[in-house]
Amino acid sequence: MGQTESVGAESRRGPLRGARLALGVTVLTGLFLAIAVWNGFPLVFYDTGGYLAEGLEGIFLAERSPVYSLLLRVMGAGYSLWPVVILQAGLTAWLIAETARIEVPGLSLKALIGIGLALMLMTGIGWYTGQVEPDCMTALVVLGAYLLVFRTEVLGRMRILLIALATGLAVACHPSHLGLLGGLLLIAIVLRLARPFLVRKILPAAGALLVALALIFASNYVLTRQLFLTRSGSVFVFARLMQDGIVKRLLDETCPQSGYRLCAYKNRLKTRADAWLWAPDSLFKARGGFRGDHSEENRIIADSIRRYPFLQIRAAVRDSARQFFAFKTGDGIESQEWVLKPDFEKMAPGQLSRYLAARQQQGRLRFETLNMIHVTVGMLSLLALLLLLQRALIRGQGSEAALPGLVLIALIGNAIICGTFSNPHDRYQSRIIWLPALVFLLARTRNPGVLRPQEESGT
Repeated sequence: MGQTESVGAESRRGPLRGARLALGVTVLTGLFLAIAVWNGFPLVFYDTGGYLAEGLEGIFLAERSPVYSLLLRVMGAGYSLWPVVILQAGLTAWLIAETARIEVPGLSLKALIGIGLALMLMTGIGWYTGQVEPDCMTALVVLGAYLLVFRTEVLGRMRILLIALATGLAVACHPSHLGLLGGLLLIAIVLRLARPFLVRKILPAAGALLVALALIFASNYVLTRQLFLTRSGSVFVFARLMQDGIVKRLLDETCPQSGYRLCAYKNRLKTRADAWLWAPDSLFKARGGFRGDHSEENRIIADSIRRYPFLQIRAAVRDSARQFFAFKTGDGIESQEWVLKPDFEKMAPGQLSRYLAARQQQGRLRFETLNMIHVTVGMLSLLALLLLLQRALIRGQGSEAALPGLVLIALIGNAIICGTFSNPHDRYQSRIIWLPALVFLLARTRNPGVLRPQEESGT
């Protein structure tokens, strides 16, 4: 019997199913909500107010995902933010459980809870599942893609449908997720082309992508009565090019002949992407912000690509590499009283007192000691991921190579997407850096000696 078949047979008759599976998912959901509960209120970010305004007031914001915003409305965010973080923690717990019961035949309830507890203690997973922000959905895209591409033969139709719907929702909640799932699908298709009769196995994941596109178009239409995919992608790219000095170089070499309006301001441009996008004195805001005319920025992007192709590649590679290794927990998770208090006063006044009383708004969150653990575990789990992939490939165990291989590709893809099309931030990579730890915990649960040197000689 092949590895996949034995995994499937064992997972179907293993103990983690039915009521025990439901109990395991419930316990993991509670674990992943522990930080938000300790905080006294769901964690918030600078962007949370924008999502609330878009979802609760119907104000279209090009820089915010309409799907996540409307999800907040559906989940009753005007009355309480707890339902949405419960949903996020529950989806995370469920997809971890689905992955675990397939990867570890005969997985026990105790082992599943142990894996969840280890993730909570050693990684930043709880800081994202308990935060009103779509970042927690990124890891769900990866787990969903893995299950839909590599494990459909052991899932069954109903589980495939549910996972495809959950993955589609996760993809739709942030524009970067479209590129992530699209890239994973493209790589999977290339790998499957060597065995054409298996190309049809890509269809469930492609279905999740179609669900995501339908949600995005529908949500944009609800808010604007127009059908489109996004209106802000080039804005973030331009800001990154400004931070890398490419915009300044172009203007220095082409002004005034190029006729760009920015020529008059070329010596006063921001040197940081975030300052260009969000600073109160930014020229970007003075020119209308995300609602303004971005045709000149688009022309500058195209012109800089034509003039400096190798500089563009070098900058993109450098930013992607910086993003790959930037995964400290806590990026932007600080007191948001000065940013969001007016939003809560206007849109959710009943939650204002609890919001202000939370540890986050009291400025009582500290990450220095926590990151000594999280960053160390992140680096070690990356190393373990590479070792697991190497050993599986050397032994010709394609089934065991699938999960570490896909997670590694996802980590690289996420770094390229965020580092190139936005600019490096710790939160972009830290939102999925717990995945290598999950892969290692599953491999060790399946085989406690998986990384021992003598293991190779004994096979």
